[in-house]
Amino acid sequence: MLTIMRLKFVMMLSMTIQWISYTDGLIESPSQNSNLNYWEQPFSQPYFDNATRRDVTATVGQMTYLHCRVRNLGDRSVSWIRKRDLHILTVGILTYTNDQRFQSLHSDGSDEWTLRITSPQIKDSGTYECQVSTEPKISQGFQLNVVISKAKIIGNTEMYIRSGSDINLTCVVLETPDPPSFIYWYRDRDVINYSGRGGISVVTEKQTRTSRLLISKAQPPDTGNYTCAPSASDSASVTVHVLNGEHPAAMQHGNSSNSAVTRLLPILLLFVCHSIQVLLVTDVYVPTRVVKPSR
Repeated sequence: MLTIMRLKFVMMLSMTIQWISYTDGLIESPSQNSNLNYWEQPFSQPYFDNATRRDVTATVGQMTYLHCRVRNLGDRSVSWIRKRDLHILTVGILTYTNDQRFQSLHSDGSDEWTLRITSPQIKDSGTYECQVSTEPKISQGFQLNVVISKAKIIGNTEMYIRSGSDINLTCVVLETPDPPSFIYWYRDRDVINYSGRGGISVVTEKQTRTSRLLISKAQPPDTGNYTCAPSASDSASVTVHVLNGEHPAAMQHGNSSNSAVTRLLPILLLFVCHSIQVLLVTDVYVPTRVVKPSR
């Protein structure tokens, strides 16, 4: 009985030794793993996520953001630098400039480091770099374009409308990165009252950044200064005169100077042609008189 137990023990010991020998090639010892430099292991170095938008257009006075996304940051820090003067704006979430309009935003556990610029101005246009404190340093550039958004009413800045005709004004918002939240129409200093008078309609298309004002069967009381005022954009104005009569005196007066010039143009051309002809006829060669020497 004792011999059988000893035999079983020897067999189990032999199988254990074989299993250890087999798995020895699959499991790395701590000493072997420690020989690898941590920063040389695959995917350990920080890198930029190129999915973020790097060309940003902002409107003067409207808060804007530059989003930098860094993967595998580890214990490195992220800085924002203004490239034109190499001025360090932020390091981590700390601001390193006296211009408090610049601020770095970051949430714990997030890969995103955002530069917020409050009330940007034209002078803020340029390249900004998101820099990571690796050795050597890596950086990613962002182009910021700050523009002045303004409205434009198509046509002349002064219009004359016959009584009973329609006032039809079209306003276009230019140089705006995003559609306006709203577009208001004013007559003089008051918002146009749609309920105070019938026949007034406004159609605003945010995607095309246009707004159309239609006032049907205009009357002299509709005369005034009409202003298109979009959100976050400079406004535009036109002066509309609603006049009685088939041919308003102001419109005739406005064309009288052009008519006079048209009537005088043939006379002026005739005078110029006659002057050229006279010059050609009188331009005759006259020989000089030869004086004989006295004897």
